[in-house]
Amino acid sequence: MKVAVTTLAFCVAALLALGLVMIYSASTGLVNAHTHTEVGAHLLQMQLIWVALGSVACAVMAVLDYALLKKLAWPVFAGALVLAASVFIPHFGMKLNGAHRWIRLPGATFQPSELVKIALIIMLAWYCDRSQRKMDKFKRGIILPGIIIAAALGLVFIEPDRGTTVLLAVVSGMMLLVAGVRLKHLIVPALVGAAALAVSILHDPMRMNRIAAWLHPQQHLAGAALQAQQGMIAIGSGGVTGLGLGNGLQKLGFVPESPSDFIFAIIGEELGLIATLLIVLAFLLITVCGIRIALRARDNFGCLLASGVTFLISLQAVINIGVVTSVLPNKGLALPFISSGGSSLLAMLVGVGILLSVAHRAPARENTAREKSSEPVIGAGDNPFAARAT
Repeated sequence: MKVAVTTLAFCVAALLALGLVMIYSASTGLVNAHTHTEVGAHLLQMQLIWVALGSVACAVMAVLDYALLKKLAWPVFAGALVLAASVFIPHFGMKLNGAHRWIRLPGATFQPSELVKIALIIMLAWYCDRSQRKMDKFKRGIILPGIIIAAALGLVFIEPDRGTTVLLAVVSGMMLLVAGVRLKHLIVPALVGAAALAVSILHDPMRMNRIAAWLHPQQHLAGAALQAQQGMIAIGSGGVTGLGLGNGLQKLGFVPESPSDFIFAIIGEELGLIATLLIVLAFLLITVCGIRIALRARDNFGCLLASGVTFLISLQAVINIGVVTSVLPNKGLALPFISSGGSSLLAMLVGVGILLSVAHRAPARENTAREKSSEPVIGAGDNPFAARAT
C-alpha cells in the first residue's frame, strides 16, 4: 500500500507542477479584452491560489477518517444540488456562451457541477454500502439509486453540460457494477439514457454541428472543427521532443482555450510526444493505484469511494485527451490537475484526499491474510446476536 500511496502522490504532484508551468506558457500572447494586458501572470497566480486551497483540502480529507463521510453524505449531496441550482439565480449565477454553469465569487467564479461530481460519488457509496445485500435486485439496485443519480445529472444537464452529464452517468454505472448490480439490469437504463441524450443533441444545432465537424472535419475547418484541427496541428508539429518550452505557435490565437481544455495540445507542441506519453503514463499509474487502494479498503464504503474517485479522474482524463486528439467529439472537460480552472482542480484534489484517507486506513497485509485464513468460531447453533440481548 505504501508503494501505491507514494506513486499516487508523486504522479499528482508532477502533474500539478507541469500544469503550472504550461498554463503560464500556454497563456503567453493572450490579452485581456478590457485591460489590453497579457493574462499569463494572472492565470498563473489564480492557479497557484487554487493549488494551495486544493492541497489544504486534500490534506484535510486525507487526515480525516473517510467513515465520517457516511454521516455527511446527505448534507453534502443536498448542498451540492442547491449550489448547482443556484447558477440559474439572476446576478448570482453567471451565464457564458449560452450556459449557466458558474456562480460569482469575489474576484473569481466557481463551477458547482465540479462539487456535484464528488458529492454524487459519496452519496452513491453511502447508498450502495447501506443496501449492499440487495443491490442485485432491480428496485434497490437500479430504481432507488437511479433517483439519486437523476437528481444530480438533471441539474447538470439543463445548464447545459452534456459532457459532465455523460461522465457522471458512466462513473455512476461503474460504481453500481462494483456494488453488485447485475449487468443486465443496467442495460435498459443505459439505453434509455443514451436515447434521451441523442434526442437532446438532435434538437441542439450547436452540438449537432460539433458532431458533424467531428465526423467530417474537412467540411468544417473554418467552423466547429477549427479547434480540434489546430490542436492536432500543434501536437503534430511538436514531433518527438517538441519545439521547446515557450516556443509554441498554436497558442497565439490559433488554439482556443489553450490554457484550459486544449492544454494537452500545447504540451505536445512545446514538449513533444515524450511528454504527452508521460502524462498518459501518469494517469495510468493513478488509475492502477486507485484500483489497488479500492481493493485493499477496510470496508465496502471505502472500496466504493475509492472506485468512484478513480473512475472519475481516469475517465475525465480519457475524455479530454480523446477530444484533443479528435478521437472524441469536442466537449469542454478539463484535463485533471493540469488545465487552468480552480473548480475542477479543487474537486480533483479533494478526490485524491479521499483516496489517501481510504489507503491510510486499509488493514495491514498481515492482518488481512490472518483474517482470510482464520476459521469461523461461531457454531451452527450459535446466535451471533445473543450477546446483545438485554
